[in-house]
Amino acid sequence: MLHALRLFLPFAAGYFLSFLLRNTNAIIAPDLTRELGFSAADLGLLTSAYLLTFASFQLPLGVLLDRYGPRRVEAALLLAAACGSAWFAVGEGLAELAAARALIGLGVCACLMGSFKAFALWYPPERLAALNSAVMVAGGLGALTATTPLVHAVEAFGWRGLFGGFTVLTTLAALAVFSTPEKRSTARVGTFGEQVQALRAIAGSRVFWNYAPMAAAGFGGFIALQGLWAVPWIMEVNGATRETAAFHMLLATSAMVCGWLGTAVFVEPLSRRGIAPARLMAFAHAACLGIMLLLWLDAGDSRILWFALGALFAVGHIVFAEITQRFPVALSGRVNTMLNLCIFMGAFAVQSGYGLVLGAAVSGGSTPAEAQRIAFGTLAALQAAGFGWFVLNTLRVRPPLDIAAEATPPEPSRPS
Repeated sequence: MLHALRLFLPFAAGYFLSFLLRNTNAIIAPDLTRELGFSAADLGLLTSAYLLTFASFQLPLGVLLDRYGPRRVEAALLLAAACGSAWFAVGEGLAELAAARALIGLGVCACLMGSFKAFALWYPPERLAALNSAVMVAGGLGALTATTPLVHAVEAFGWRGLFGGFTVLTTLAALAVFSTPEKRSTARVGTFGEQVQALRAIAGSRVFWNYAPMAAAGFGGFIALQGLWAVPWIMEVNGATRETAAFHMLLATSAMVCGWLGTAVFVEPLSRRGIAPARLMAFAHAACLGIMLLLWLDAGDSRILWFALGALFAVGHIVFAEITQRFPVALSGRVNTMLNLCIFMGAFAVQSGYGLVLGAAVSGGSTPAEAQRIAFGTLAALQAAGFGWFVLNTLRVRPPLDIAAEATPPEPSRPS
């Protein structure tokens, strides 16, 4: 138990800070506008800088995690996040703060994937779903902390003082991660060229693409809704106020934490009773589609529906544990980061595409509420297509495919 806590708690602390730093701009935006005169476009650029570096480093991150291990890689990147926080605390202009924000995004990009890699190295495959869900609870708590508690912190210390505190906390998290026990994969690491070749092999794997469309449309779509489009949907379609719509999102975020916690606690007992994690994952994605349909039809209490959607979205994250088991552990870092990249690309595509569909519908004569239904229905159709692809290519196969050999590049010959 002590060993498990020494491994789990530092990685959980890193992911907590990752979520907290991701959502901080929403709280300090009025302060930045008032003190530095930032416009809405400036704030959008400042916020997107984090996501840009976070997403763009996912593939190199996978190679680094598999080559050097999560302890070294995540600790080094968290120190970069600490430097970014310190820079943000003293920055003045938009360019300076955006660069600092980008450095923060780079610094926390390994917090979740590093955790997954560490668990894959230390624990048997059947425990990964529970452990992955448990560390995601920490992220959910970070998201909840980045609401009212963060408002009080800004009022007490100011936004510069807040980022000074983040500098200290992120440095401590880096030291804690670096102090965790280390276990290197027994598989041959290979050269960087061979590792990149393995990355190409994963990208060409039939099994990877069984999961990727479902994850990109499902998780990417939920991230886009939660981060931008859900509040306008609730206001236009349900006729709610901004405060009521924000409360719906608080319910969805709280449900995510409950879903991750429930998965961590119950996935192993359910598996022992014959309900495999893969079935839970498939049920969660199918149920999410049902909830999306009910929301589109405006059928039922929207607060309950958004809560249920958040909880089911959390359970669906079993996909990371499932896809990890389909590949050798030596490739787990690259597999997870590539899937995470697909999710972020899906989120970017949905976030922008949703707005384009809204604009086109309004230009075509639709009311705002009708335009929302068209855009929301398009997203639901994409998610249904991604899930249908998964069902056709994976669930119909009995027993489940073991394609480790298919996805693993051939072992290069050793020099004689």
